[in-house]
Amino acid sequence: MRYVVCRRDVYCVLLSNLMKVKSLNRDDPTIRWLLGREEPSVRYPTLMEILGEPMDSPEVKTARDQIPDGPRVRTLLAGQRSNGGFGVHPYKKWTGAHWRLVSLVELGLPAGDPRARAAADQVLRWLTGDTHRRRVKRINGLVRRCASQEGNALAACSRLGLTDDPRVRQLAQSLVEWQWPDGGWNCDKDEHAHHSSFYESLAPLWGLTEYHRTAGDEGCLDAAQRTAEFFLRHRLFRSERTGDVVNPEWLKLHYPLYWHYDILQALRILSQLGKLKDPRAQEALDIVEGKRLPDGRWRPGGYYWRPPGSKGSNVEVVDWGRGGPNTMITLNALRVLKGAGRLP
Repeated sequence: MRYVVCRRDVYCVLLSNLMKVKSLNRDDPTIRWLLGREEPSVRYPTLMEILGEPMDSPEVKTARDQIPDGPRVRTLLAGQRSNGGFGVHPYKKWTGAHWRLVSLVELGLPAGDPRARAAADQVLRWLTGDTHRRRVKRINGLVRRCASQEGNALAACSRLGLTDDPRVRQLAQSLVEWQWPDGGWNCDKDEHAHHSSFYESLAPLWGLTEYHRTAGDEGCLDAAQRTAEFFLRHRLFRSERTGDVVNPEWLKLHYPLYWHYDILQALRILSQLGKLKDPRAQEALDIVEGKRLPDGRWRPGGYYWRPPGSKGSNVEVVDWGRGGPNTMITLNALRVLKGAGRLP
């Protein structure tokens, strides 16, 4: 089945939204809504990244200092055991330390927080342990690995100031060594598979980018640039061969992403490499901008989690918001559009 995005429709919605938003400042309804949230992890980046407030302003300092005690951070760290974990395997979806760490750093938990470092220690013991490493397979010259695990962990540990830990360096070096010729990674055990996976390549791009920003490793930057080129060659969601949309789910917006993929998260990570002005990123930016609601906010297009207390798998410990506008998606969309020079 062929999926086609009508660019004319996207631009009509885009033009309509731009006409409704004359400027982005404290009087903007979207900004007022974000700043009015109880969660300091939303207020702080809104002040710093969207409004450009100085770091030493009292309002910015207050929001930053409140992050470790914010409602979502407290929930993510509740029930932590003496070994740094939460009573389950670190990769258990979505209650294990691995997933909580990703959320904690995305919420801006400061580097050096002892609770996050304890959780990171459990994750690093798992990912660098002999049992885990023995499962890494090389087939037909390519390492077949779910590299999103190492990628997410590398990003989280880099944000937490752990790049001097030899286990973190091992994660970074492994990703560089395991990278496929086209710039990504894949866990497909089929010996004939030779095309990287979008799902398994986005988190490693994030991890290598964060590691370079913290440790200054040029080899990791080179690897990240090759991965960025992999996504840009595909215009973030199209087949390089046919131009068709690879998966329409990638055009929907989600939070959290975990190991999944969508264009907003890809744009967020590419922005850290200064890639948002690349012509091949413009169509994905058009789509994100075109999804803006008349009130200036964005809503999820789907969910990869179930609310706390639900039955079955993929139950979250945090209620990230289901239905209606979403704070994290709205914040991330504004971050991307500002980085692309698209905010009025």
